[in-house]
Amino acid sequence: RLKKRRVFVQKVCTSWRHVCKDSEMWRKIDMRNLVDVGLNLEIMCRHAVDRSQGGLVEIDIWNFATDSLLNYIAERSSNLRSLRLVMCPLITNDGLAKALAKLPLLEELEFSYCPLSVESLRLVGRSCPNLKTLKLNRLTLMRFPYESDDDALASAETMPKLSHLQLFANNLTDPGLNVILDNCPNLEHLDLRECRSVKLSGDLRASLSKDTRGVFSRYGQSISAKTTEVLEQIHQQQSSLWLKEWLNVHHQALVLQSLGIRVMI
Repeated sequence: RLKKRRVFVQKVCTSWRHVCKDSEMWRKIDMRNLVDVGLNLEIMCRHAVDRSQGGLVEIDIWNFATDSLLNYIAERSSNLRSLRLVMCPLITNDGLAKALAKLPLLEELEFSYCPLSVESLRLVGRSCPNLKTLKLNRLTLMRFPYESDDDALASAETMPKLSHLQLFANNLTDPGLNVILDNCPNLEHLDLRECRSVKLSGDLRASLSKDTRGVFSRYGQSISAKTTEVLEQIHQQQSSLWLKEWLNVHHQALVLQSLGIRVMI
C-alpha cells in the first residue's frame, strides 16, 4: 500500500532507497485520501505507477482521481487486475470507458459513489471480458427511490463471468435480479444492501436452482427455517410497519437458501 511514510522512508538509508526503487514494491498501490494531507496526490500516484515499471496489478484511489490520471495508469499498467475508484466525481463516463479499453486483463472493478451512465457500464463489460468482480455502489438519496433495472441489465448482458457483484443502494427490481441470475452462472456473492425494490416475489422463487446454496441477509446475520417460523407467528400478532419489513426480509432468506450465492440485502 502506498502511504505517506513510504515516500520518505527511502531517505532513511541506501538500503531502504534500493528497496523503495524495486518495482515489486509497487505492484499494489493504495491511495485512500480520507483527509486533506496537503500533498499533490495525483503527482504522487503517477510517480508510484512509474515505479511499478508496468507491473502494477492492483490500485485503489479515493476522492482525487481524474480522467487524465486514469488514462496515465491505463497506458502504463496493461497487466492491471484490480481497479477501485471511490468518490471520484471528476472522472467522466467517457474517461472511464477510454481507460478501461486499455485494460483487457482487468478482473475486479469498483466504481462507487461516482456518476456512471448505463451505456458506460455496458462499455465496461465489453472492454473487460475477464471481469469477475463488479462493485457499483450508489448514493441513497430517497427513502422510496424510483425503480430501474438498467444497471442490472447492462451488467448481466455484458459481464457473464461475474462471480462477485455488489449493487449497493441500486434501484433494480425482481425482474432485473432474475436477469442477473440467468446470465451470470458463476455468481457466488451478490450484495444488494439497500436495494429496496427487490421483493423476491412471483416467478423469481421458482427460477432458483435446486442444487445451489445461499444466504439472504439484510442485517449481517443468516437465518434458519425454524427462526423464520417463529417470526411469522409473531408477525400474526404484531402489525407495526418496521416489524413487517424485518419479517419480510427474513422470509426472503428462505427463498435464497437454495442458491449458490451469498446474498446480502
